[in-house]
Amino acid sequence: MRQIVTLAIVLLWPAWALAESRLTFTDVTSEAGIQFTHENGASEEKLLVETFGSGVAWIDYDDDGLLDLYFANGANLYTKAESPGNSLLKNNGDGTFSDVTTSAGVKGLGGFATGVAVGDYDNDGDQDLFICYYGPNQLFRNNGNGTFTDVTSQAGVAGNLWSSSAGFFDYDRDGDLDLFVVDYLDYDLANNPYCGLRKEGYRAYCDPRIFDGTADQLFQNNGDGTFTDVSEDAGISNPIGKGLGITFGDFDLDGYVDAYVANDLVRNFLYNNAGDGGFIDITYGAGVGYDLNGKPQAGMGTDFGDFDGDGLLDIFVTNFSEEFNTLYRNRGEQEFEDVSEEVGLGSGFLPLGFGTKFLDFDNDGDLDIYITNGHIADNVSLMNPSLSYAQTDLLYENVGGKFQDISASSGSVFQQKHVGRGAAVADYDNDGDQDIVIANCGGRPILLRNDIGNRQNWLLIALQGKQSNSHGYGTKIRLTSNQQLQYKEANPVASYLSSNDTRVHFGLGEATSVESIEIEWLSGKKSVLKDVKANQILVVEE
Repeated sequence: MRQIVTLAIVLLWPAWALAESRLTFTDVTSEAGIQFTHENGASEEKLLVETFGSGVAWIDYDDDGLLDLYFANGANLYTKAESPGNSLLKNNGDGTFSDVTTSAGVKGLGGFATGVAVGDYDNDGDQDLFICYYGPNQLFRNNGNGTFTDVTSQAGVAGNLWSSSAGFFDYDRDGDLDLFVVDYLDYDLANNPYCGLRKEGYRAYCDPRIFDGTADQLFQNNGDGTFTDVSEDAGISNPIGKGLGITFGDFDLDGYVDAYVANDLVRNFLYNNAGDGGFIDITYGAGVGYDLNGKPQAGMGTDFGDFDGDGLLDIFVTNFSEEFNTLYRNRGEQEFEDVSEEVGLGSGFLPLGFGTKFLDFDNDGDLDIYITNGHIADNVSLMNPSLSYAQTDLLYENVGGKFQDISASSGSVFQQKHVGRGAAVADYDNDGDQDIVIANCGGRPILLRNDIGNRQNWLLIALQGKQSNSHGYGTKIRLTSNQQLQYKEANPVASYLSSNDTRVHFGLGEATSVESIEIEWLSGKKSVLKDVKANQILVVEE
């Protein structure tokens, strides 16, 4: 069992200093010793897979209380050169990371890896890895001794499609994590059509609308190390899907975890968990499939979160250039409304958004939004001079339920252009605020250390399920401090191709203690804690 260190933060910063200082994050990639480079295999043939990028995951693989990093990697599919493989970086606890890929045995299959999911599927207390590929996927079981074993074949989860994102969740509430795999296009490298002008430098990556979609997959955990594909019986096998992002949450508070899939230029999917082993596609009635004009968007990353503090999970989706990123407010009664422009998200119109996350970067108790951007076309400026391949990221501060774009005033990291794809949020240095890692397409990643959040108070909750799954995925937490109620669910599955901190973070502002914490486990059991001190990592057992 790991030891949890409680960190006391002395508040030396008055409110006026917090308001004026906008140095929110610092790029610490080099000093952290991160040497990974993504291979996208960019070629003159404009193979569509080259645009995809890969994801990144935060995982405490050695159970020492420090979050490690796992980067999925691409490959050069045109030359068919050997892939450099995925990378596992151990958190040394001093701000640096060490590459332990070889000793851990998680380099991967050698093809083009896309998404990464983290979850303890066998409930033995340590975190396992699932990696999506263009082709068969891979499941690594954590052996609990710093190494992993490839159990894909015996688990029965390989598939053979172009998979994008994936996530573990307990949809049937039996205490075992099931697996949802999002699939993209029916695309054959050998039959890659020519798109764009027949003029040197103007060949383009093809529009996904010219390819058929593929159905997503749901694998039910049998509790014995194997899974059963229940996609059709569960009602999520829709062949029109061109899925990229996925997130989970109980948006209607009925006790069962629902799923939302962001699709590329076809409508998105909102699957309501019926509680009988199946899902009902309620996208049309819920109003979360299209933009305000009734058109499907190019959905990329997505997340559930209660941005307006009403105790209901809202949905955020990033989209293509010259489309608004979409925020759907949960109105209850299984209905949502698009409030993107109303709440101030218009500055996201030109960038092409990928990885995204609701986070409380300033620890003031409400949810802000981070988006990493980057175009898919490396020659996009030839077609549209107002657009660029590499782009800057966006940081929106939540101010009373409205969002202010504070990117330009938040330091140099939000001025640097890069080709963002996967992004994941975690408190990797356990100092009480949420940090960000970005997986760039065809380049080095970026690790952003949060240097503003812990000027205010915080609480980080690590769940330990007993009857429920071991890390408490799907658990509801209602926290009250200074008469402010915050509602969050334990769910690391969000963004694009990526996996976030499995612990649940709360910003507390000036509150030095929490009045009450109400925890509702998926098993139905409830826990109530009173008068909890701020500024600690709190371990809660079911």
